[in-house]
Amino acid sequence: QPVEATDDAFWDQFWADTATSVQDVFALVPAAEIRAVREESPSNLATLCYKAVEKLVQGAESGCHTEKERQIVLNCCRLLTRILPYIFEDPDWRGFFWSTVPGAGRGGGDEDDENARPLAESLLLAVADLLFCPDFTVQSHRRSTVDTAEDIHSIDSCEYIWEAGVGFAHSPQLNYIHDLNRTELLKLLLTCFSEAMYLPPSSDSSNTNPWVQFFCSTENRHALPLFTSLLNVVCAYDPVGYGIPYNHLLFSDYREPLVEEAAQVLIVTLDYDNSTSSSPTVDGTTTGTAMDDVDPPGPDNLFVNYLSRIHREEDFQFILKGVARLLSNPLVQTYLPNSAKKIQFHQELLVLFWKLCDFNKKFLFFVLKSSDVLDILVPILYFLNDARADQSRVGLMHIGVFILLLLSGERNFGVRLNKPYSVRVPMDIPVFTGTHADLLIIVFHKIITSGHQRLQPLFDCLLTIVVNVSPYLKSLSMVAANKLLHLLEAFSTTWFLFSAVQNHHLVFFLLEVFNNIIQYQFDGNSNLVYAVIRKRNVFHQLANLPTDSQSIQKGLQRKKKTPEPISRTNSQDGVSMEGSRPAAPAEPGTLKTSLVATPGIDKLTEKSQVSEDGTMRSLEPESSQPAPEGNLPSAVSDGEPWSGEASHPRRDRRRLSSASSSGQWTPTPDWVMSWKSKLPLQTIMRLLQVLVPQVEKICIDKGLTDESEILKFLQHGTLVGLLPVPHPILIRKYQANSGTAMWFRTYMWGVIYLRNVDPPIWYDTDVKLFEIQRV
Repeated sequence: QPVEATDDAFWDQFWADTATSVQDVFALVPAAEIRAVREESPSNLATLCYKAVEKLVQGAESGCHTEKERQIVLNCCRLLTRILPYIFEDPDWRGFFWSTVPGAGRGGGDEDDENARPLAESLLLAVADLLFCPDFTVQSHRRSTVDTAEDIHSIDSCEYIWEAGVGFAHSPQLNYIHDLNRTELLKLLLTCFSEAMYLPPSSDSSNTNPWVQFFCSTENRHALPLFTSLLNVVCAYDPVGYGIPYNHLLFSDYREPLVEEAAQVLIVTLDYDNSTSSSPTVDGTTTGTAMDDVDPPGPDNLFVNYLSRIHREEDFQFILKGVARLLSNPLVQTYLPNSAKKIQFHQELLVLFWKLCDFNKKFLFFVLKSSDVLDILVPILYFLNDARADQSRVGLMHIGVFILLLLSGERNFGVRLNKPYSVRVPMDIPVFTGTHADLLIIVFHKIITSGHQRLQPLFDCLLTIVVNVSPYLKSLSMVAANKLLHLLEAFSTTWFLFSAVQNHHLVFFLLEVFNNIIQYQFDGNSNLVYAVIRKRNVFHQLANLPTDSQSIQKGLQRKKKTPEPISRTNSQDGVSMEGSRPAAPAEPGTLKTSLVATPGIDKLTEKSQVSEDGTMRSLEPESSQPAPEGNLPSAVSDGEPWSGEASHPRRDRRRLSSASSSGQWTPTPDWVMSWKSKLPLQTIMRLLQVLVPQVEKICIDKGLTDESEILKFLQHGTLVGLLPVPHPILIRKYQANSGTAMWFRTYMWGVIYLRNVDPPIWYDTDVKLFEIQRV
């Protein structure tokens, strides 16, 4: 039966208990009971929520000076963390926190009361105040303990930022009690924001999360110091711990849970669709403080606004070093196993890094300006290679590839890849000597030839990245050159080309890679030229691809005999690196969350042409592409515009065989002709025409079987004046769109759902944004 809101003795028992932990609250308040109260005595649930919020507001007002008050605040915090998901899962209750009237009634007679804030707003403002509460979550600045306790409303919270870094130079002393209290409050905040999990994914990504919207608005006077605190706590964290190996085994690290929570709150507050709004980046130069007020107003979300306006070099350096240090942590692990604490929040870090690059172009340029970008690249390649066979980590694969796609749109990234790769991170790839470009190509080859079949939609992206960097690659190793040719061989078999409507695009991408390297980097690439000569019949077969119905049918028959999408043999893989473990598939029973489909590469990117002086101009996608003239290799290497029959590429691509088996599409001679005639083979055919006779002559004259002599000849050879006029370099740059915004939202919440197991905040509630599946 309903209990009166005024019956304090009854309600106080919920939070007056001395020390409980959040785990205790979850154990004492089972899901079935919360749902029962919700259905059978809704007024009691409403009063409980209202009272708990009231206690938090009182704590924030008073400044929590006594141990008892702090205990009450923490218990209310835990209780709300437990209950909120059950409020969100019921559509009838969702509006409850946005109503102003105490108790269960909605819209009573208080409407004209100016001060009546919706419950959600009171809750969020109280949490923000409590996060800067002296002696509870921050160090008090007062020396004497005489009752001159700081008035929480006169506090300038910018003086209480939790960690040195962006816009704040002073590093407060570590206090593990404060860290624990902050962590509990942030957990509640994250739970408030998680209403997003209970709404199905929609194509309209502009529907903002009202909790995040209010919390990141000017209504929250702590928005700037809190944003800065979260960012600095994450970027300053050093899990190795003061350089003493194994010290994490000696004492427990109270910082790590705070850092994880901070990273999760940060990425959720930055969930903002960049494609629908004017971009928040500022290109004008600014001086003065870390975030200046002279810039044009950015988005209403202050966290996005502040992030987009960071511009000091030392701030960029601090952020980049911090993210790189944390991403490299699992790799460092492998030298001295267990010597350093192994962090688990690399996926949140990748989302954060993505947001930084997407919302702050100055940061992106800073990252690419030195070889520091390689400290981000190597860990990403490590994760991609390690997760390639694990279907529960498909999301991780996507975000890693998206970040590399974003970086590859900038010339500097291609240039940086020429740095020799000397770090020996144990990875399950063939041993090679070469550059970071070789590492990237070898890992991509591994993903394509031995990754999980669910990664097929990423092949376009992987090859687009290689195309984007190819004009700048000064010298590929023999291992990487062979990998590229092996991919071409695999993708140009008739059964592969004829089995799905967009498979031929992969061949176009690879030919574009070879053309770029031959035209712009011929001199240092004798390994690649040699590999092309050795595998010349692959190019001849492509040029003579049969287009009659009978051959098409025959090609598809051969496919039935070879079900494997790409042969894993004959790619002559050498020995894998020492100390590496093969990429393992997901353990049966592993939980994973579903993801929405990502847009096709044509929607993900827009084409830009690089002119002589290195500047890029965007090519309007609307303009119909001119027919290639004379001997110019066709720059339009995509073959068909990506429309018409390619409009269901997601469905077709699920498995290589689905297209023909489901009978929704069959290849026709006209279709094969339509793209075969556009294959950009001119440059390679000319190269073969000139070099093959010369190489054969050397072999006959000198009776050579030794490739080093041939390579020496190719190193000193030149094709100046013999090749067609170089084609313009085309770069496909990532462009923000609502499809990727929705993908990031489902991915990010899926990660947060799966990572919060102790306590299991959302487990077994009726989440709508994604499905929880078992492998």
